[in-house]
Amino acid sequence: MKRTFTLATLSFASFFASANAPTPKNIIYMIGDGMGPAYTSAYRYYQDDPNTAVVESTVFDSMLTGMAHTYPDDDTIVTDSAAGATALATATKSYNGAIAVDGEKQKLKTMLEIAKEKGMTTALVASSQINHATPASFAAHNEARGNYDDIANDYIDNKINGKLPVDLMLGGGTQYFIREDRNLVNEFIAAGYQYSDSLAQLEQIEQVPAIGLYAAKGLPFALDSDPERLTKMTRKALSLLEQNEKPFFVMIEGSQIDWCGHANDIACAMAEMHDFAEAIKIAKDFIAKHPDTLLVVTADHSTGGLTIGAQGQYKWQADVVKGVQATAEVIAERLMASDNMQEQWQSNSGLAYTKEREVLLTQAKQVDEEALVLAVKKLINEASFTGWTTSGHTAIDVQVFAHGMGHEQFIGSQNNVDIATKLISFINKQ
Repeated sequence: MKRTFTLATLSFASFFASANAPTPKNIIYMIGDGMGPAYTSAYRYYQDDPNTAVVESTVFDSMLTGMAHTYPDDDTIVTDSAAGATALATATKSYNGAIAVDGEKQKLKTMLEIAKEKGMTTALVASSQINHATPASFAAHNEARGNYDDIANDYIDNKINGKLPVDLMLGGGTQYFIREDRNLVNEFIAAGYQYSDSLAQLEQIEQVPAIGLYAAKGLPFALDSDPERLTKMTRKALSLLEQNEKPFFVMIEGSQIDWCGHANDIACAMAEMHDFAEAIKIAKDFIAKHPDTLLVVTADHSTGGLTIGAQGQYKWQADVVKGVQATAEVIAERLMASDNMQEQWQSNSGLAYTKEREVLLTQAKQVDEEALVLAVKKLINEASFTGWTTSGHTAIDVQVFAHGMGHEQFIGSQNNVDIATKLISFINKQ
């Protein structure tokens, strides 16, 4: 078992530097789940204007400050989202599956809870269910990330100075908040929260506190639905927090970058990256008007072992990725339901219906839909020269991006708990 890092065991120099830095009034913490360095590089090429000689920079390039080490306090160096988020939320490393608890399954105080104690307004925004591992690790405590109902209960039961922990929540998860045994939405409404259950009616939220739940679990993938649903929720959240005028802490997660990585679906991943990048731009625009705000962006880990270049060829075809109009699962569903495979393939993948592709897709369709999903991904990955080494996570260092007041504190190579330590130091000075 690796040595557990806590606020007390971190280097004096790291703590001293953050303690003497200017104190931002507001903190925007954005986590791209599964977003390793290959994702931000791929996104740069995905966004490139082919009509110019230079590859244009992205919002990520404008904010890069350093790297972070992601290993958990476990018998492995490969973290899961729960341990990664616990480190990023509490400045303490824990075991895979832990939701803001230590190795002895004791509660760890999170920066969101500290912010609430300091009188700051608190918020969570995610494209996953709002009680998924990353947002949960900021406002709940549980020994196992899969205990979704219990984690949802904590959003009511985990009182901070007698108050609910999170003032604003936007994401998915109705099946965990409206249950036969307990209707948490009704409890939120009774506590004075405005409730929204339609993303199309997002603008009708007019107050904090509020909770918006827009899917039974996670929201539909960006590629299959609204391509800027996280961007819209981010814009709304910052608008509400701005109107509230109090200092605030908000964690915003690009949750489904990770899910696309697990699926080895490159078009899905780039659509999620675009939504996350646009949400980051909204946060940067907020700082332009409120320079006393700090924005920190990072990832909990990298997913899928993505490589932009494969098959021994020195190329990556971003135009192929751009031509894909749906996730592999949706393309497979449409192929299964259609009598015209060629039309469905060409309109959804943007690729020619060659004899070789016809044979592979037809054979896979005769097996089952799962085999067809794999065939679709294989053909798109081959055509774009995209490589994947795993359907799980990797231990590669992830990037750290920062902008606004105090951003210079995040320069260099650091442990993921160092990021949390510095943010907690800022919050404690409120």
